[in-house]
Amino acid sequence: MQWTGLNELREKYLSFFESKEHLRLPSFSLIPKNDKSLLLINSGMAPMKKYFTGEITPPRGRVTTCQKCIRTGDIENVGITDRHGTFFEMLGNFSFGDYFKEEAIPWAWEFCTEVLEMPVDRLWATIYLDDEESYKIWTEKVGLDPSRIVRLGKKDNFWEHGEGPCGPCTEIHFDRGPEHGCGKPDCKPGCDCDRYIEFWNVVFSQFDSDGKGTYTPLEHPNIDTGMGLERLACVMQDVDNLFLVDTVQSIMQKICAIAGIKYGDDKKQDISLRVITDHVRSCTFMIGDGVMPSNEGRGYVLRRLLRRAARHGRLLGIQGCFLGEVAKVVIDCNENSYPELRDKQDMILKLINVEEESFAKTIDQGLQILGDMMDASNGSVLSGEDAFRLYDTFGFPLDLTKEILAERGMTADEETFRSLMLEQRERARNARKNAGADAWLGQADMVADMTATDFVGYTDLTCEAKVLAIVQNDARVDSVEAGADAVLVLDTTPCYAESGGQVGDTAVITSAGATVKVVDTKKNHQSVILHSVSVTEGTLAVGDTVTVAVDVDRRKAIMRNHTAAHLLQAALREVLGTHVEQAGQLVDDSRVRFDFTHFQALTADELKAIEAKINGWILEAIATDLREMPIDQARAMGAMALFGEKYGDVVRVVNVPQVSVELCGGTHVDNIGKVGLFHVVSESSVAAGVRRIEAVTGNNSLDYVAGLQALMAEAAAAMKANSADDLVRSAEQLMNELHAVKRERDAAESKLAAAKLNDLLGSAVEVGSLKLAVAVMDGSDSAAIRTMADNVKSTIPEGTVVLLVGKTDALSFACICAADAVKAGAHAGKLIKAVTALCGGNGGGRPDSAMGAGKDLAKLGEVATVAASELKAML
Repeated sequence: MQWTGLNELREKYLSFFESKEHLRLPSFSLIPKNDKSLLLINSGMAPMKKYFTGEITPPRGRVTTCQKCIRTGDIENVGITDRHGTFFEMLGNFSFGDYFKEEAIPWAWEFCTEVLEMPVDRLWATIYLDDEESYKIWTEKVGLDPSRIVRLGKKDNFWEHGEGPCGPCTEIHFDRGPEHGCGKPDCKPGCDCDRYIEFWNVVFSQFDSDGKGTYTPLEHPNIDTGMGLERLACVMQDVDNLFLVDTVQSIMQKICAIAGIKYGDDKKQDISLRVITDHVRSCTFMIGDGVMPSNEGRGYVLRRLLRRAARHGRLLGIQGCFLGEVAKVVIDCNENSYPELRDKQDMILKLINVEEESFAKTIDQGLQILGDMMDASNGSVLSGEDAFRLYDTFGFPLDLTKEILAERGMTADEETFRSLMLEQRERARNARKNAGADAWLGQADMVADMTATDFVGYTDLTCEAKVLAIVQNDARVDSVEAGADAVLVLDTTPCYAESGGQVGDTAVITSAGATVKVVDTKKNHQSVILHSVSVTEGTLAVGDTVTVAVDVDRRKAIMRNHTAAHLLQAALREVLGTHVEQAGQLVDDSRVRFDFTHFQALTADELKAIEAKINGWILEAIATDLREMPIDQARAMGAMALFGEKYGDVVRVVNVPQVSVELCGGTHVDNIGKVGLFHVVSESSVAAGVRRIEAVTGNNSLDYVAGLQALMAEAAAAMKANSADDLVRSAEQLMNELHAVKRERDAAESKLAAAKLNDLLGSAVEVGSLKLAVAVMDGSDSAAIRTMADNVKSTIPEGTVVLLVGKTDALSFACICAADAVKAGAHAGKLIKAVTALCGGNGGGRPDSAMGAGKDLAKLGEVATVAASELKAML
């Protein structure tokens, strides 16, 4: 058995199964497609579930992949042990009703013993208790010694998850030698010691379970093989864990070089090295597949991993941002098998750096405040309010706070924290529900047996067609009458089905006896195009010959906007940089809405430059080249592809020479001069690291400009300007007048505040060597109290502590301590914490100034007494 690198092992495996007539597919995206049950892809078969269930026809009966996977169930254990990791690659060979045990088991053995040349005497197999078929293949066809076959029960060798396909499995184990074992004479696979490592698992999906103990044999059983690439590398490289595998070690060595330390010298440092290594590996692949940091869903997982890695960098003494440098090594080690990492490198590194810089601004202060909170805690539980403050103000995910607390033997009040987060959680759940809108598309199940519709809408906007199916109220019907709503399937259509961010066409369908209005067009997984229709007159029946006419004006407007989206992406990349990637879009007849990766608001000059560049291209009236070609040829042209999209062997390319080349199945103008005037309507933030531009083209752009002109004329009239041209001068004059009034008002308020402060200090009471002044301001909210506190700071006399209380429908508190009062022991933060707790609220801050809030107005009369008592205890 020869030492083999991880990248070489991956290629050996995939090439081997290609020789067994398997179709090699690239790894699916980590973002599940049309599967709301998963946050991230976590196994080799997860993205192919619908192949196994028969919902989607696989491209071939035999498939092999190396799938990127992320599991987040035990993030807190990553680093603590050397066995846990969030990112891994899963090798797999799959049969969808093609071959079964007779082929799968011998092929697995052939790869292990002939390709990898593993010693036969170190390999064992496990089978399910009564799987005699597998036992016979292992012993008679493969020739494995029966003494090295172990029968195990359902827990170990039967794969089942509730209802659905399930079955026994067989596993191959590698004997690492007695020095890794427990020393028991009966030690063998199934033992809890480390001697035998399971690295290959073949699942025989041969039954359909009803979830109640009944197993019906499947007519076409399947093969689902899973083999962790890193685990196989551990065997072939004779190392104990994944962090010692060659490519993973390369990543860790970069971190060691930055920190100036060595792996294995210090146990605590080793934990941090493992955390950073694993998490940056995961984050690099997640961002490469289009995951963006956020406070919800998979975006929260990404942010949590990045921030946990950043915190462990601090523990290693690394100052400044460094995760991007580590990510470069991840890309270097994986670009041959995952070229998208190199393609997206600028964006990956930019996003990691921005996220790390953002956290760096608050991490040190947050760690200090958490330390103060732990020191000040009377027990072993951090309050939910404090945990939420760390999350809301300093960006500390609850999991990170809990991890730091655990190091001090403390926990957090998670129930209170989660109640404070309830509104955000509800918003996330509602968004998830809304993502599954368009209920009428559920009727697509009624036509799942049909073949793909012939779409002619790239060249023809009118055609004759035959009605193949009508679906109404979740059932196939023979006909529909005037007034009915239904879904139609035609053999041919010019109607574009919603896809790639472009809305579906509307149209009119006519027959000898009916007129039907198409209100939307979509398609199912089999590319059967579904026309959502309303019958306006007559009766339409299955088998009728019809004429379909797309709404031409609407389609042309959509085409203008879609081509404009391509020009916009090209302009954004030229003006802002190549880190810009499409993160989503909506193209309809009224606008183009384009989401893209960028990390700050665009300036007026940047927007002006983008508009000028696009309109300059439009004026050149460049002809677009729209054609299909092999995907390798398209990539050689430099065609851009969308995050997470899977493309076939033949793709449609939209080429605007010298401007933009993209893979796109949408509809476009044949010359960009037809886009007309391009105008940006708005630029805004969608999420962290994602911006949105909305723009208009053609007639919509002219209407928008006309609207602006009307608005300017209306504003000029309101400001008594002679004309719109005179509007700026009138506005400047008005602003000068307002500034003069504000200066007068501020001067008056300053005099009033000084008088109030004198009155306040005159009512101060002596507490020890200091004076305490407490003032209640009826009608003053938190903003007013903050402003007054700022005024007090600059004028507070020596030896004085001032407590301001604003009273509206709630209470706002501010405390200011003079410098010598702080030296004497006064602490504004602790005093605020005491009085806000009295009033059912919370707060805190620095020794010299602090703020807080309360709810219980009935306790207002006790505030001065409690404040005096607390201050006295501090001295």
